[in-house]
Amino acid sequence: MEEGAVQIVANVFHERPLGVPIAIYFYMTGMSAGSFILSTLAYGFGMAKFKPVGKIGVVMAILLLAMAPMNLIADLSQPLRFWHLFPYLNATSPITYGSFLLSLYPVNCLIYGFFMYTGRAKLTKIFGLIGIPLAISVHGYTGFILALGKARALWNTALMPTYFLVSAMVSGIALMVLVVMVYSRFFAKEKQVNMSLVSDLGKMLSATILFDLFLVFSDIAVLLTADQEAHEAARLILVGEFAPYFVGVELILGSVIPVILLMVPATARRVLPVSVACFFAVIGVLAMRYVMVIGGQSVPLS
Repeated sequence: MEEGAVQIVANVFHERPLGVPIAIYFYMTGMSAGSFILSTLAYGFGMAKFKPVGKIGVVMAILLLAMAPMNLIADLSQPLRFWHLFPYLNATSPITYGSFLLSLYPVNCLIYGFFMYTGRAKLTKIFGLIGIPLAISVHGYTGFILALGKARALWNTALMPTYFLVSAMVSGIALMVLVVMVYSRFFAKEKQVNMSLVSDLGKMLSATILFDLFLVFSDIAVLLTADQEAHEAARLILVGEFAPYFVGVELILGSVIPVILLMVPATARRVLPVSVACFFAVIGVLAMRYVMVIGGQSVPLS
């Protein structure tokens, strides 16, 4: 080395701007949207057999949405500045629109729930139908935000908003089945699980999981035929650091096992197997959110 030369070795750590609270936020808003949409099947579309889940669904939607933004605020470097999203608008940012959606959607949920519990069917239907696009938008924009991350191979796909919405329905239906079972068994007058209702929800859940799997495999197929960074992202979730969460929890535990339990006649009409299937599905979607948010940031940009 030449005399007087200076040699510096720097260890630059790979940062992940979005943390686990963001993954939990996505997870909770998804379950809220799924629960709300399920509640409108009876009160918005007149499907009487789903009436028992109507009131439960709107309560779950409100509670989950009340907790979800706390994770969003907790992830901010300056949590007390969360209100800056409203006065300092950025018309080119999806987060700006998401902030207003997060304000409008819970207000609509409260109005919808109020009219439902006071027996005003016409107004319940109106606000239920208004709430559907709001629920879809509240969760769809989260997938849209990730899809705009051009430098992140795992995120940058047009499938991301749809993928988020379908997985939201999976978690919403699965959670609804679990809550309906507990409520029917311990709090309803009959003290008996309505297996006819549970079976219908189970069929809906299995079909939604199959569609979700189609989106997953479509996404993986594209990653495996794209550039080097996309290959690295696919390797990371298929055989790398995040494989236990993606392959083990999301795909096998959260998708394949529930579909089998819900589609085999011997288990599809029994309380315990259906409960296990729904619990696994809920855990599987949580793993999906973790893999997408944290795993999506784990391929170095340089």
